Amino acid sequence: MTNEKYIEVNGANLCYFETGECLPGRDSFLFVHATGFHARCWDRTVRHLGNHHVVAVDMRGHGRSDNVGPYSWDIFGQDVTEFVRALDLRRIVATGHSMGGHSVCQAAANEPHRFSRLLLVDPVILPPERYTETESQRTWLDKVDEHPVSRRRNRFESIEDMIENYAGRGSFSHWQADVLSDYCEFGSVPDGEGVVLACRPEVEAAIYGGSAGTDLSALFEKIEIPVTVLRARERQDMEGVLDFSGSPTWDELALHFEKGRDVSLPQLTHFIPMQNPGLTAKFVLDLI
Repeated sequence: MTNEKYIEVNGANLCYFETGECLPGRDSFLFVHATGFHARCWDRTVRHLGNHHVVAVDMRGHGRSDNVGPYSWDIFGQDVTEFVRALDLRRIVATGHSMGGHSVCQAAANEPHRFSRLLLVDPVILPPERYTETESQRTWLDKVDEHPVSRRRNRFESIEDMIENYAGRGSFSHWQADVLSDYCEFGSVPDGEGVVLACRPEVEAAIYGGSAGTDLSALFEKIEIPVTVLRARERQDMEGVLDFSGSPTWDELALHFEKGRDVSLPQLTHFIPMQNPGLTAKFVLDLI
C-alpha cells in the first residue's frame, strides 16, 4: 500500500509516498525524480523491489509539493538533505534520476552516515569546466525564457487527452505505456474543466536555468560509499536543438568517486526508468 504524506522542510511543504515499513538493520530505498517529473514516475520500478521500505519524494515545484522557489539546484540538494534528516532515514539506498541524481549526491555528501549506496541514473552532472562557461557557450543550460520546455503545452481536456497527446511522440515514444499513464495521472492537477501540468512549463524552464552554478566536484571525495552511474546513449545536439533523449552525464564521473562504477547503456535513452523500470530495479537492488 502506498501512503501519501507531507512534511515541511527548507521552507517548502513536500509531498512524499511511502510503502513498506522502516525496520532497524534494513535498508530504506529513497527515490528522487528528474526535472519535470514526480515521485510516482517510480511506481513501475518500485513494483520490482519486493517488500522493502520505499520513500519517493515530489521535489518542490513538482507533483503535489509546494510550487515555490528558488529553483537553484543547491536548493534541491538541501531539500533532500533536510528531508532525510526530518524522517531520520538511515541505511539509505538512494536512486536519483537526472536532476535527482545531482540532489542525492549533495545529500549523501552532507549526511554521509545516513547513506549506504547511490544509484545515479543518467545524472545531470557535468565536467567541472562546464560550470565556468559563459551563458553564450551553453547548450544544455539555456536562458529560462528561451528554453524549449517553457513553450510546452500546459492545458489538457483530461488525463486521457494528456496521454494521447504524448503517446508515441518524441522521447515519450520510448516509454512504457503504464509509466506514461502514471506520469500523466500524478503529474497533472485539476484546473477548471481540464487539467494542467503540476510542474508548470515556466517552472521547469527555471529549474534547468537554475542548474548552471552548482558544481559538485568538491563534494565527490566526501562520498565514500558505492556509487553506480548509469549513462544512456550519447547526445546528438545540433545547432539550436537540444537532444533530451541523450545522456547529459560526464563520462568520467564514476572515476571521481572512491567506489564508483560506470555502466554505459547505449541502447537506452536518458529516460531509463521510464523505458525499462525492470532493469532499473535490478540496479537499485544491486543485482547487476
